[in-house]
Amino acid sequence: MKKKITLQNKVVEYEIKKSKRAKRMRLAVYCEGTFVVTLPHQMNESFAQKLIKEKAVWILDKVAYFKSIKNKIFLKRSESDYKKYKDDALKFAEKRVAHFNQVYKYEINKISIKNQKTRWGSCSRKGNLNFNYKIILLPKKIADYVIVHELCHLKEFNHSRKFWNLVERGIPQYREIIKEINSL
Repeated sequence: MKKKITLQNKVVEYEIKKSKRAKRMRLAVYCEGTFVVTLPHQMNESFAQKLIKEKAVWILDKVAYFKSIKNKIFLKRSESDYKKYKDDALKFAEKRVAHFNQVYKYEINKISIKNQKTRWGSCSRKGNLNFNYKIILLPKKIADYVIVHELCHLKEFNHSRKFWNLVERGIPQYREIIKEINSL
């Protein structure tokens, strides 16, 4: 359900979703500049409003950031522009995956580029690596982190200590990069 809240004198629209599978509250800001609070099914919505107020600065920063990207880069792009972004992103991803896979030597089934709204990349159990076409617009070190992150899921399909040790082999400064991503 859509709601409105005033954060630092700005009226912001958000959505609350209740999930039977959610174990805790989750706040997500999406590329379109919208945000969603997911609550465990039994949790009262007043907890969502409290979380939103606590994270007001962070939310407004993220919403503004994604709106600025949308307005500068992705507004009124033609199908041919989108295809070019996808083609460029695929070449970039294939090159960087090959570079980092010299370290890991994992078997990769397929690399695909998609228009993912909420993630930069994903990995399937079939060995497919999927990347958001906007990966080519990221700073190189962040794009490399996304690629290594997904590559490491070919070996560890989780976020265990083993997984992060694998990530560290390819990107020793991954912790700093995660902090940078979270501050965007």
